[in-house]
Amino acid sequence: MKKLVMAFSGPSNSGKTTLISKLSTEFINQGLELILIKHDPSDKAVFDKNGKDSFKFFQSGADVMVLSPNRTTYFSHTPRDVLSALKMVDDFDLCLVEGLKTLDLPRISVFCKDIDESYFSFSQAIASYEKIENDKLAWLYIDDIKGICEYILKNAKSLKGEVNG
Repeated sequence: MKKLVMAFSGPSNSGKTTLISKLSTEFINQGLELILIKHDPSDKAVFDKNGKDSFKFFQSGADVMVLSPNRTTYFSHTPRDVLSALKMVDDFDLCLVEGLKTLDLPRISVFCKDIDESYFSFSQAIASYEKIENDKLAWLYIDDIKGICEYILKNAKSLKGEVNG
């Protein structure tokens, strides 16, 4: 499969994380290698705890990789854009990006409650309970996980050639 990427936007508590989690489960059940990128614009996410060796190593100024039997974690002091971050990953079929609404990526905006039309200008589709009438945007029923997966596979941006060949 080609390396594909699709982005998601929406206001805080709009259902983005819930939808992406459901989509992830479905894509993984389909046998796809999936990577998720979460934008943290406030730099408030905490990934390691004070007192742990990896935390001490990171505080020294070094980038740190923690290898365990079930996961690999990489902590870097270098900010990266989506493409440079994806170059660090060899194998993936699909990348779902939460946030980063200024990126030039196909985008689904998610609204489990009120629809905010200010998201329409940088979206190609809206996932919501309430059907929208808009000639330029596809409407996706927010609970139709298989249908949204099909939409993503047809409309995601192909990164073939842009990321690790």
